[in-house]
Amino acid sequence: MFTRFLTVALLVFLASTSGPVGAGGSVTVPNDERAVAHALNRLTFGPRPGELERVKATGLAAWIEQQLAPARIDDSRLTARLARLETLELDSKTIATDYTGPAMRERRERQLPGTGSRETTDAQRKARGVIADLEQAKLLRAVYSERQLEEVLVDFWFNHFNVFAGKGATRNYVGEHEREAIRPLVLGRFRDLLEASAKSPAMLFYLDNWESADPNADQRRRLKPSPSTNPLMEGPGFSPGRRMPKGINENYARELMELHTLGVDGGYTQKDIVEVARAFTGWTIRPRQGSGFLFAAPMHDRGEKRVLGHAIKAGGGVDDGLQVLDILAAHPSTAHFIALKLATRFVSDTPPASLVDRAAARFTATKGDLREVVRTIVTAPEFFAPEAYRAKVKTPLEFVVSAVRTTGAEVKNALPLARELREQGMPLYFCQPPTGYADTASSWVSSGALVSRMNFAVKLGGNSLPGVRVSNPDKSMAVTIGSPEFQRR
Repeated sequence: MFTRFLTVALLVFLASTSGPVGAGGSVTVPNDERAVAHALNRLTFGPRPGELERVKATGLAAWIEQQLAPARIDDSRLTARLARLETLELDSKTIATDYTGPAMRERRERQLPGTGSRETTDAQRKARGVIADLEQAKLLRAVYSERQLEEVLVDFWFNHFNVFAGKGATRNYVGEHEREAIRPLVLGRFRDLLEASAKSPAMLFYLDNWESADPNADQRRRLKPSPSTNPLMEGPGFSPGRRMPKGINENYARELMELHTLGVDGGYTQKDIVEVARAFTGWTIRPRQGSGFLFAAPMHDRGEKRVLGHAIKAGGGVDDGLQVLDILAAHPSTAHFIALKLATRFVSDTPPASLVDRAAARFTATKGDLREVVRTIVTAPEFFAPEAYRAKVKTPLEFVVSAVRTTGAEVKNALPLARELREQGMPLYFCQPPTGYADTASSWVSSGALVSRMNFAVKLGGNSLPGVRVSNPDKSMAVTIGSPEFQRR
């Protein structure tokens, strides 16, 4: 035990004193063709024609540093492509009021006797357009963004903090979840990302924390001003007259520790889950405004809590949950779990323990600076090792987007690509379990999956996907895209 402590302490010290690439650090990034091709396959959604030569001329180390500072990269061409997606920047109140709300009311009316109809109405088409715009935006960003590493990380962290658009009012909030809780923070501090996710209405609704309440709270205060309903439960996407929740819900607390921070073997107990759930009572949604986080003090358990050995004093209010986030973000198990997940994404399904330990030490030394953790991984010798080359199987998203990028195809309408992803078992924003989509080969390699990928390759190579056009298709293109080598990155 003492030896292990000294090892970890030494790694943290080294991580805190080492500099980034090009700033006096000792890391040497290769610049040969194989290394550049490998980096483009891992840090982007696949190289475009001529990109390998351009990056090699720039220098791989310099290119990686550019990608780690996405705000400095001009992405105006992508912005122009996204401008036609009318719901992309709307807040959830507008979406609930003008899009999903009318469709919901229409469905309720059709449930009345003698009012049923199977025709798709304008209201339903308009509501479906919200998710369609999100799907198109995700695919267009993956295909065309110059900030490729940022897009890879947005996909990674959305998956890490997954929400399922098919669950009730979650579809109203999922766009805000990605736009505000994930995208701005993927290269920031993990603690900030964790809090943004915890306060995200999409997460609060998806994992039921929005209705988690102290069962012993003062009933008179909780129900005021109505004796039978709670005004917090009224608004777009909520059933009128819904009663105040009657107890604590442990769903978010469990996933917060198991999936978002410590990991399944992170050292917590069922007692810790209950205490964390108590700390987050009253963390709910502001439904009358249709958007935003709200701390509802009448719903909160004000008693003392004890989480992973840390005492949280009674009467803390919203600070109880914030203290829990502080504890979890600073925990050594969280550093290891996040380092392992990132190394699995960028290196291999079973990344070297030496790299995971160094990345975890960097996480601890920098207080969860995700830019530094990613830099540590993607400039490491283990990242460029021969055994890491083509070691990862592409997910359907990576396969479809890399095929479009490598052929230089023009995408006027990305919805046919989204349909292809559904056929390949990866519908965007509709992964139901909180684990998100798997990032390992075992989940995506099967005879059926390979057939679906080959069918897509034939359609892309033959220019038979509406809205997607390859300038110079030929018969060999489908063979190349469908090859075992192209299935890997």
